[in-house]
Amino acid sequence: MNFLVTGGAGFIGSAVCRHLCANPAHRVTNLDKLTYAGNLASLRPIENAHNYRFEQADICDERAVLEILRRDDIDIVMNLAAESHVDRSIDGPGAFIETNIVGTYRILNAALDYWRGLSGERKAGFRFHHVSTDEVFGDLPFEGGMFVEETPYAPSSPYSASKAASDHLVRAWHETYGLPVVLSNCSNNYGPYHFPEKLIPLVILNALDEKPLPVYGAGANVRDWLFVEDHARALELVATKGRPGESYNVGGNSERTNLGVVETICDLLDLRRPRAGGMSYRDLITFVTDRPGHDRRYAIDASKIARDLGWAPRENFDSGLARTVDWYLDNKWWWAPIREQRYNGERLGQGPMGNRPIENGAMEDAAIENSPVRKGGNGQAETREGAA
Repeated sequence: MNFLVTGGAGFIGSAVCRHLCANPAHRVTNLDKLTYAGNLASLRPIENAHNYRFEQADICDERAVLEILRRDDIDIVMNLAAESHVDRSIDGPGAFIETNIVGTYRILNAALDYWRGLSGERKAGFRFHHVSTDEVFGDLPFEGGMFVEETPYAPSSPYSASKAASDHLVRAWHETYGLPVVLSNCSNNYGPYHFPEKLIPLVILNALDEKPLPVYGAGANVRDWLFVEDHARALELVATKGRPGESYNVGGNSERTNLGVVETICDLLDLRRPRAGGMSYRDLITFVTDRPGHDRRYAIDASKIARDLGWAPRENFDSGLARTVDWYLDNKWWWAPIREQRYNGERLGQGPMGNRPIENGAMEDAAIENSPVRKGGNGQAETREGAA
């Protein structure tokens, strides 16, 4: 089976490429524009594999995409190419409109043209898999509730609005033109090869550098965490076994507050890489002004993909986070050049308040209203990871 993975040099896309290439019956073409978050070093384990090839191209280049589809006899498109960082979408939404909306439109056109030229079993078996985020649903109350596939869309950031628009385009190409599509919406991913603007790798690397560990607001916002290798398995199932026109939610069933995530990372590092003088990494935690429009809580109901496709996560959050921390401790060769050349932890998406610490008594979240507050700090990363 021949796969075209767009955004395959990003965090989730590279995990998908590594996963697919482990099956010698699959051939994988990785199409990536190589923006700031694209990193071919994440493909080093498969870069010389007989069933893998890389093409630097832009999904907005309809002609280039169509040529690759035809040249490599693609059976399944897995569209993970996207701008995904919420904070960057606040600072500069234009790139998100261009890649996530216009780019999806262009690749849909190329896929439709290609699919119409197929015949017989190859046409019947072709799939366009669009990979999206749970952020399109908005947020949930702290008290409970979960996102299901039928949850109405209510995006609250330029990033999630652009992904919602792309989801609607994909469904429209199915309903209007008959293109056989499947969609998936995932919760927050984490794991090896994660670009260090995101919460978990940022905290790990800041801690190792003895820098402040910034937490938005009071740290009470809740995310459902999904280990990236579990997500890659789910995406293969959706792409190969999912019913055309259907959507599948993919979640890790691992809800944690942002503060709880940071504290757990600190505890793991205290055991694995103790600080001088016996101090805890928790002493580096710093609360900073919240991001504009910060969603309260995400939680995914993944019962449909479990029931219909037999998927379940293999990692719980504790085991997955321990694996992730160990990977960063053991793979400085991968992250050090990024910290030196592309992203060193500066804060993004500050909004009108700027990067100002929260003063005592000014907690914005009543859930932890009386938490102790430490001043200072930069570089809070968004906890979400959509596509590359």
